[in-house]
Parts: sequence; structure tokens; C-alpha cells
Amino acid sequence: MASDGAATTLTGNLRHRTDSRNGNGIGNGNGKDGGKMTNKDFHSGDGGGHYYKGFRKASCMRWTVEDVAHVARYHWIPCVFAMGLLFFMGVEYTLRMVPPASPPFDLGFALTRPVHRVLSSWPELNTLLAALNTVFVGMQTTYILWSWLIEGRPRATISALFMFTCRGILGYSTQLPLPQGFLGSEMDFPVGNVSFFLFFSGHVAGSVIASLDMRRMRRWGMAWMFDFLNLLQAIRLLGTRGHYTIDLAVGVGAGILFDSLAGHYYEGSQRKNIEDTKLAKTFA
Repeated sequence: MASDGAATTLTGNLRHRTDSRNGNGIGNGNGKDGGKMTNKDFHSGDGGGHYYKGFRKASCMRWTVEDVAHVARYHWIPCVFAMGLLFFMGVEYTLRMVPPASPPFDLGFALTRPVHRVLSSWPELNTLLAALNTVFVGMQTTYILWSWLIEGRPRATISALFMFTCRGILGYSTQLPLPQGFLGSEMDFPVGNVSFFLFFSGHVAGSVIASLDMRRMRRWGMAWMFDFLNLLQAIRLLGTRGHYTIDLAVGVGAGILFDSLAGHYYEGSQRKNIEDTKLAKTFA
């Protein structure tokens, strides 16, 4: 974020200043010792302890009120997460833990109680929504395969392969209990009321993978449509108790993670192919 010429990096010192003694920046590694704390003095006294000779040159020892104000203004996102850390530390250390014999607490289940009541009392609606959700899963699958088989872009397919394999490993490793009040349907994917892994949601992760690929191709309308349908899907899955909230949240993260990993894999393989081709031409 630009800020009247002020440095915005959080590495080294909060803001770059000049040492009047040697004209080099302090805390960024450009001075004679650059504020580095690698030169140690060892003393045999007091149990043979040691200290960093340049401790007084540590970045935090030179912070000023101006520096703190600069960070609060131009790096407010990390500040918000820092406050979140402190808040949830308080929540975690004072929370009454769920007893072993009790069902897990799920905030998403609490928020979707009205949806659960409606679907419990209206099985036909539950079946209809399950069928529509299965159609949406088919749309995800069709798009991902289309991008590879028709358009010749395998990244989304590689990402889905990575994701579903990892999901299988994690889902089998920790098999969560079926949530109380689960509303199954023969029309839900996988069709036929078969067993499935709860952690994490392949429905959500697959939709994220497809949406990210659409954005790479500047198919903005399709991407926003998939995001909206994914949100409706998440509400339905919570309402039917088909997934815990954590399954859906990790599904979003998994889609982003495996799309990134697939990108690194594909780009790396492309570079290797180019290098191999140049090497073959050299010795031809």
C-alpha cells in the first residue's frame, strides 16, 4: 500500500531510517553490521550463558510511536488478525470443553436450525434440493474435465486429483461421527445413500477449484455464479447436517491450496520440458 513515500515493508525495521554515523540503513542488512545479531560474546560466568552483542541494535529497540502509528494505518490487516489472536486466546482458555459423551458443538448447525426444521418436516423439498445439489456437482465435474479434455488446460484437473486423494487420506484417518439429525437422500451425491467421508467437503473444494480456474480465464460471470451456488450448497449441507462447519471451511481452504499446488506442479513440469527440449537440441 503506497503511503507518501513511506516504506511499507514489515521486515527489518518498521520504517527505514538512516544511521547518521555511516549513512547506511539500520535494520535492513545494508550497514556495516546491518543490525544483524550473529556476532555473539560468550562468557563463562553465571553458568556459561551468552548474549547477542548487538542486542541494542534489534529492530524492536528502535520502534517509535510514529512507527506504530504507521503500521496501524498502512498494515491494518495484520493488526486486525493480531487482535483476533488475543481475543480467541481468551475464548479458548476460558471455554468449557464438550464432554466425551456429548455431541460436538457446531455454530453452523445452530445458525441453520430453521433450515433443518423445514427440511425435516418437508422430505420432498429435501429430495429436490439434494437433486439440485447433485446437478451442481455435475456442473463442477463437467467444467473441470472440459478445461482439460477440450481446452487442453490440465491445471484444474490436477488440482482436483490432488484434493480428492488428500481428502481420502484425511477422511479415513479421522472418521468423524455422523451428525445428529442427519437428513439423507438417495438423490444426494454420491447418489444412493452410500457412506462418505465428512472431513473435508469435496463439494465445496471442487466448486472453489472450478471458480478459481474461471477467474484465470476471466469468466467472471461463471465464477460468481459458482461462488453463489457454493454458498447455497454450504447452507444446505449445514441444514441437512451433511457436513460440520469445519468440513466446509477446510473445503474452501483445500480448494485454494490444491489449485496453487497444481499450478506450481504444472509450471514446473512445463519448465522442465522446455529445458529437456533445449538439451536435446544441443546434443542433436
